[in-house]
Amino acid sequence: MRPAGTLGGRLSPTEMVAHTLVVERPEGLLLVDTGFGRGDVADPKRLGQPFRAMVRPALDPGETVHAQLLGLGLDPADVTDVVLTHLDLDHAGGLSDFPTARVHVHEAELAAATAPTLREKARYLPVQWAHGPQWVTHTTAGESWMGLPAVSALPGASGSAGEVLLVPLHGHSRGHCGVAVSTPDGWLLHAGDSYFHTSEKQTPPAPPVGLKVYQRILAADDGLRRANQARLREMYAAHAGEVTVFSAHDASELAALA
Repeated sequence: MRPAGTLGGRLSPTEMVAHTLVVERPEGLLLVDTGFGRGDVADPKRLGQPFRAMVRPALDPGETVHAQLLGLGLDPADVTDVVLTHLDLDHAGGLSDFPTARVHVHEAELAAATAPTLREKARYLPVQWAHGPQWVTHTTAGESWMGLPAVSALPGASGSAGEVLLVPLHGHSRGHCGVAVSTPDGWLLHAGDSYFHTSEKQTPPAPPVGLKVYQRILAADDGLRRANQARLREMYAAHAGEVTVFSAHDASELAALA
């Protein structure tokens, strides 16, 4: 994505991404978010002119998760589960490319997407899930991960490679979550849109001013978003050696992990 009006990067980054994650598990493949899908590439108009004009997504068929799985020698038909940070249109676009997968999401987010307020309607695109996914909803229920509330998104022994947790980081959207995945080398936390710029993991955060304003405008509850972002910074400072944290849209974080 190459957003408009960045002033050469002074106002906001000149390039942003839709960072997804594929987890190889004995029972099949699991995706964390899906970015834009083949349906979005085939019919860009469905994303809406305001979104396309502001965000300017490349919509390259080769960058869809479906195409990239094939490029890795993996079969898209082996995707059994998708875990979503949230249902914004740049995160859920590929759902229809994996029509038989179980789709895990926080119950508050599915409620927002399927019965949005007038303000929420612009962020969700029901055509992206018109195929009727097998929704699996989750709610926060007492568990803790690195000092943050969490809920197991899939069965798995605690600490085992491939354990997947939803970590509620509400505010950007009504039911926004991070997704934590255990690996033999430590934890990965896909923090979704809980922050947009890598500096926001640090104290004090120093995002470009335009990106700072953009996050406030997009937030369903900006006070809650900022509070959860602060809690995320505290967790990162305390557990940086144990957890690799990345967001959905920072291009430098994707490049570092690639």
